[in-house]
Amino acid sequence: MFTIRVNGEDHTVDVPADKPLLWVLREDLKLTGSKYGCGQALCGACTVHVDDQPTRSCVMPISAAEGHNITTVEAIDQQQIGRLVQQAWQELNVPQCGYCQSGQVMAATALLTENRSPSDRDIDEAMSGNICRCGTYARIRKAIHKIADEQL
Repeated sequence: MFTIRVNGEDHTVDVPADKPLLWVLREDLKLTGSKYGCGQALCGACTVHVDDQPTRSCVMPISAAEGHNITTVEAIDQQQIGRLVQQAWQELNVPQCGYCQSGQVMAATALLTENRSPSDRDIDEAMSGNICRCGTYARIRKAIHKIADEQL
């Protein structure tokens, strides 16, 4: 049994210690915003925040998540920057197919939380682990700059 704090609430789950956090979130807690992409922490679709740091949930065992604060895309709008990121994504039509966007939103929120005025290089570095098959990188960069320039 493991107790994890997700989106401000404690949840106790009876799962194997090596079950990835992603599958606990999706299967056991029914939080399906974080997506499975590669299972190897290479694409970023499964990104969540663990203690406010972007983390690939597909390779993090539930045993390592216990005792940490986990935030998923379902609750990122409870943070001012997360809300601004989601609004900019909608205003600028950032998503195309949308599959990777929960991970993109989580990475962008973490970036803007740490760096309120990122350069293109800062954005590229922070977002580099998030793959978008539709190639919306220019729109993602534009949205991040919009938030930094207008809101923060």
